[in-house]
Amino acid sequence: MHLSALKRQGIISTWHDRRISPGDEFDGEISEYLEEANIILLLISPYFIDSDYCYEIEMERAMERHEKGNAIVIPVILHPCDWHDMPFGKLLACPKDGKPISKFPNMHDAFLDVTKAVKKAAAKLRPSIPASQSRTAISDIGHKSILSHPVRSSNLRLKKKFTDREKDRFLADAFEYIANFFEGSLDELKVRNKEAETEFRLVDANRFTATIYLKGKEASRCNIWLGDRSSFLPGIMYSSGSYSNNSYNESLNIEDDGYTMYLKGMGMQFHGQDREEKMTFEGGAEYYWSMFIEYLQ
Repeated sequence: MHLSALKRQGIISTWHDRRISPGDEFDGEISEYLEEANIILLLISPYFIDSDYCYEIEMERAMERHEKGNAIVIPVILHPCDWHDMPFGKLLACPKDGKPISKFPNMHDAFLDVTKAVKKAAAKLRPSIPASQSRTAISDIGHKSILSHPVRSSNLRLKKKFTDREKDRFLADAFEYIANFFEGSLDELKVRNKEAETEFRLVDANRFTATIYLKGKEASRCNIWLGDRSSFLPGIMYSSGSYSNNSYNESLNIEDDGYTMYLKGMGMQFHGQDREEKMTFEGGAEYYWSMFIEYLQ
């Protein structure tokens, strides 16, 4: 999605291994496109580094082509991991300063950095790519999309029942997003307000605290933790003030409408104004941040 503007301008065409059709030879397809690619994005995560195929075959061949000047390799850091000493660690990574995409409060900011890097690499390569080859690639993309695009209805949604596993994963991902959101927001608050000092502390995988100090005096503190979906505290809890398991001011719980899962506040803090709102991860993070900073504004 984030590379769509470059594709529409005819600057790039893209391929990834999810385009391999059932019955096609997996290794052959990847090898073919890896040899043809001008720009190769390495999507770096602990899973990438752990995968023998990704690391020993895809990455090593990509680096060989990069070192020969036949392609440009761009490492894209998806999740925190120990990547600096890897063979691609000497390359300029995206997003800026190698900050993992998962640590951005708004992931679109991170993907914009990646898009700019791809655009810059494409501009560097274009003089060395024959014009006829460039036109052919663009023409083929348009031709295929016209011929193969099916005529169909856009009304194709079917209701589903979400599993316990899906709900647990959704809540865990929501908590991780909110934690990253608070950490990034506290850092930016400190930059923009000279009299402010902040502290973000990850207590464990399911809990963090956030504190704002003004002129050295505590001005706001909160404790946010992930409850157990099977207990009487099934959501993501917010408690103002000190560390406590016994009381909370608000809870974001998981609900679904048969199509998507979303977060829903109990509305205790703001007198029910968000009780009916279906919130995304970002919406839930903003909701808790508003509670946290309300009395300082």
